[in-house]
Amino acid sequence: MINPALYIAMTPDKGRGVFAAAPLEAGLVIEVSPVIVLPSKDRVHLDKTLLHDYIFEWGPTKEECCMALGYIPIYNHSYRSNCEYFMDFETDSIFVKTVRSIAAGEELTINYNGDWNDETKVWFDAF
Repeated sequence: MINPALYIAMTPDKGRGVFAAAPLEAGLVIEVSPVIVLPSKDRVHLDKTLLHDYIFEWGPTKEECCMALGYIPIYNHSYRSNCEYFMDFETDSIFVKTVRSIAAGEELTINYNGDWNDETKVWFDAF
């Protein structure tokens, strides 16, 4: 499920991103997408490819990884994101929820650290 108000467009400095075509309220689940779960042995190979930037650690012990479908891989990172994501290991899915009201035209961001306001440095030089 992807909220029909979401769309993908180019950003000035981060490539593609996810945007809101209409205002979105705080606490709204805007996407639920399935994931493809991969064993840890595959992670070694993925880390040598461009897909490294798009996969998520997966499972309670983070021994596996996954490739999320839908718009999930396109959300850009922010240390003060306006959305947060949650992993459902039972249904092999990730869902995204707004943490505050979003204006029409605003880019939707997640914090790649997992918590929407976690300021721990990520593996790349974030904007």
